[in-house]
Amino acid sequence: MSAPEGLAAWLRLTLIPGIGGESQRKLLAAFGLPDQIFAAGRQAARGVIGQRAELLFDFDTTDAVERSVAWASQAGHTIITLDDATYPQSLLEIADPPNVLYVRGNPALLQKRGLAMVGSRNATPQGLQTAESFARAFAAEGLCIISGLALGIDAAAHRGALAAGGETIAVIGTGVDRMYPARNKDLALAIADRGAIVSEFPLGTPVMAANFPRRNRIISGLSRGVLVVEAAPESGSLITARLAGEQGREVFAIPGSIHSPVARGCHKLIKQGAKLVETARDVLEELGTFDLPDTPPESPCQSSASPVLSALGHDPCSLDELLQRTGLGTDHLLGELLTLELSGEVATLPGNRFQRLN
Repeated sequence: MSAPEGLAAWLRLTLIPGIGGESQRKLLAAFGLPDQIFAAGRQAARGVIGQRAELLFDFDTTDAVERSVAWASQAGHTIITLDDATYPQSLLEIADPPNVLYVRGNPALLQKRGLAMVGSRNATPQGLQTAESFARAFAAEGLCIISGLALGIDAAAHRGALAAGGETIAVIGTGVDRMYPARNKDLALAIADRGAIVSEFPLGTPVMAANFPRRNRIISGLSRGVLVVEAAPESGSLITARLAGEQGREVFAIPGSIHSPVARGCHKLIKQGAKLVETARDVLEELGTFDLPDTPPESPCQSSASPVLSALGHDPCSLDELLQRTGLGTDHLLGELLTLELSGEVATLPGNRFQRLN
């Protein structure tokens, strides 16, 4: 972390509303470090960024700077600035690296070889299981799993990495002192304890829709590649994939049913050149030499001989359709479905539909 004086100058620069990352980079390119920007004076700064330079000298950030420095003095809290030796090298390679990173947890993880896993917040049960099992496999091979702590695929990827005893980074769109979404509070605490939560946004930054697409460039920038598990055609996950391509990272996508709305985004990426992924090995072979089986980890409960599973297939199916396919009576079929659900092989979906999980 920067020396206290240097850190305070970085915070002063980045905590001024109206002076965004682009303006900050222009000032840094013109004058050097933040303390040199302020030493140059009002008129010199105005020559670089125009009238907005007035904010540099008129906006009082004293309280916010003091709160941030106090936060960083606590165990497990770190603020990394662009001139730190510990700043992640991978982010220096992107067009707009964040000037300050707030880290809750282990900052050393930002230097590790990482794979981003992203996808739909409204994931299917099968998608959640796929994300978690793939993340376990990747983490077991030493990859740090990077995602955004959102509901759905993001959370499943984080859980999979932790379940494997591996490492995971959550890049969030609020201040690191806020827990969002609230449903992922326990997961966030586990990540802070065994991984890292990262944000470029100042402490106390609330939920703002515009901040989430912006944080996506950090998710992709920290990684060697981005794997999209499930995504609708307009999903924010496709923004992360696009940014990954622009940053020279690998882009991977898992295909799904042609009838599934959350598969269409992945299919769109595959049409655009993303590598189609069927097993964890497909990704690992692109990122290096690994020794993995050809299939990802699956549920220990396997009942492939079940006639109900065979009739169900791999797409969501209604009870009426299953009755027609199996020829079983309603009570018998419901009993079979209950047994399969308890064994973790079938999930019940809204609308009295069912989906196979393996």
